[in-house]
Amino acid sequence: MEQPAPIAQPTVRPGLRGRFTIPVLAFGGILMAVMQTVVVPLLPDLPRLTHSSPGAVSWTVTATLLSGAVLTPVLGRAGDMYGKRRVLTSALLLMTVGSVMCALSSDIAVLITARALQGAAASVVPLSISILRDELPPERRGSAVALMSSTVGIGAALGLPLAALVVQYYDWHTMFWLTSALGAVGVSAVWWAVKESPVREPGRFDVAGTLGLAAGLVCLLLGVSQGGQWGWTSARVLGLFAAAVAVLALWWWQQLHTERPLVDLRLVSRPRVGLSHVAALLTGFAFYANSLVTAQLVQAPKATGYGLGLSIVETGLCLLPGGVTMLLFSPLSARISAARGPRVTLAIGAAVIACGYALRIADSRDLWMIILGATVVATGTTLAYSALPTLILRAVPAEQTASANGVNVLMRTIGQATSSAAVAAVLIHHTSPVGGVPVPTLHGYLLAFTVAGIVALVASATALAIPGDTGRRGSRRAGSGTLDARNEALEGA
Repeated sequence: MEQPAPIAQPTVRPGLRGRFTIPVLAFGGILMAVMQTVVVPLLPDLPRLTHSSPGAVSWTVTATLLSGAVLTPVLGRAGDMYGKRRVLTSALLLMTVGSVMCALSSDIAVLITARALQGAAASVVPLSISILRDELPPERRGSAVALMSSTVGIGAALGLPLAALVVQYYDWHTMFWLTSALGAVGVSAVWWAVKESPVREPGRFDVAGTLGLAAGLVCLLLGVSQGGQWGWTSARVLGLFAAAVAVLALWWWQQLHTERPLVDLRLVSRPRVGLSHVAALLTGFAFYANSLVTAQLVQAPKATGYGLGLSIVETGLCLLPGGVTMLLFSPLSARISAARGPRVTLAIGAAVIACGYALRIADSRDLWMIILGATVVATGTTLAYSALPTLILRAVPAEQTASANGVNVLMRTIGQATSSAAVAAVLIHHTSPVGGVPVPTLHGYLLAFTVAGIVALVASATALAIPGDTGRRGSRRAGSGTLDARNEALEGA
């Protein structure tokens, strides 16, 4: 059996390039989040602009969700095997190619294909976090990982108002030309500033496992994302869920009987790793409801009695303070994790998310309270999302960090998809006519906040159930080169 490559002492590339490694990786994470968000302001107008149906246009979002969910663990595993910088550059390149395709075409089929290519960028954050583990000394790793985790929220908060401004004052293709240029800068910057990691896990790539995971996830997420439109009890949705269960059960058996599996399920079954993945799913659910509900609530007509009738640009600006907060609070997350451990940080973050939803329930009529509540949720998300990769880094061998973090991001994606379906189901069942058009009631929004807050509390309890880690002791010893990360993972199990 081939042995994993030896774990080298973390070193930072000397000179100018080394100083730019963290900013360049963070730029890639922000760019990924911006790319996922920019299509949102276009959705109401895309049927007219592309001469297609609203159902077809919805696939510009669904395609990105499905491809991102499938490719994140796959590209993470490929990064562990073939080189993280190489795979990271390829993911950013696919994202950029997709953006160029969107800029050149108004055909809905081309746009859906392009958006599917852009889904590859979902692997940017787990790959970057793995690179940071390989390249940074322990004393710098925590703050860098926390910043990298926060880029998802920062990019989303920046992307929405930016896209809305471009769409409002320029041709919509201009937005994709802009993101294409930013993507080209990101690819070039990664190639220049980030050196290839020496940490590898050689072996044959698990093609059968990749196909099985892809089929199972597509069935699961397609059913979740389209359930509201097709009907939760329709034959198509029930058939997709049944197929997902069957395929993923067969995939689980195959992974346990493969020498080099795509996902090490024995590692996942350990409480420190498995509970971290469960917490990621719950946190993803709780976080995503904030963006979904806030955007709809503030844009609701004033005739509802609670809506503010804001434009999409004004809505994006309402969410912007949350993005700034995520940037400011990421160092705090690293300090709490260094002092108390990442599971405590995760528990605190999830509890803060619940507090934010309590504020939303208390007052969702005044704009300043809406912004305050959304910002508190964003603050809790920063703490939680920054702690999750640190938990994974301390619990898995160094040569499996990209694939393990890829699975963790996948669980967040499943949580977000489930949150979207749950929020839609709640709001659909709580509507009242305004001007002859059914509009969600304030009670429906408050119920969605309540569900998200309860899920956040469950996430906090799950975090506290994660066995205490030995990361701080391990990190100090790793800094002297005396502890192998594989032993650290086994010790933590």
